[in-house]
Amino acid sequence: MVVIDPGPDVEHHVRALASRLSGADEVSILLTHGHRDHAGATEALATELGAPVFGPAGVPAVTEVLVDGGRVWSDEGTLRALHTPGHTREHLCFVWEERRALFAGDLVLGEGETTWVAEYPGCVADYLDSLAKVRAFGPSVIYPAHGPALTDPGVALERFEAHRRGRIRQVEDALAAAPDADLDALLDLVYGNALPPGLRPAAAQSLAALVDFARGVRA
Repeated sequence: MVVIDPGPDVEHHVRALASRLSGADEVSILLTHGHRDHAGATEALATELGAPVFGPAGVPAVTEVLVDGGRVWSDEGTLRALHTPGHTREHLCFVWEERRALFAGDLVLGEGETTWVAEYPGCVADYLDSLAKVRAFGPSVIYPAHGPALTDPGVALERFEAHRRGRIRQVEDALAAAPDADLDALLDLVYGNALPPGLRPAAAQSLAALVDFARGVRA
């Protein structure tokens, strides 16, 4: 059996997973990236089951590094790693080859039109490239880590890309109107009064990534 992103380090959750997997002859754990809501339970579950942990380099729990194209086998078929940076630099998706399905991690979510893309310099360009990479693969269905399956992948990928490119255009327009504006001023120009105060720090980080991308395009 294979577990993709076993989730947070919550004791009853780890016990439930271990119980469900106790009858398996062999278990492999796969990680899309290192965020705690995805990878937190990995060490405890791997120790309990004696399972290897496959995933990207740089994630502490990983014992078997996967690069783009690397494969892991299970009774239900082959899972192939697809390097899809943007949400994080190391982010992987997993292609279920026999079903032409994609386990997407946080590349896209099951609902809405946006995911977190602000973690490192260059992340916005990487994210757009990753969406294009998945579109070129042409999955029949996408299973995000959060939310329901996306049964019309082409439409979903277009929706996430359109949202990101729409934000880029807003930032470009704001920079053109106020080239010397600081980040606080740009936040007001881009979001207006629609941004709740509690979300302002996260929005500022996301906006900074968009500004870097927009300025790179101008260069």
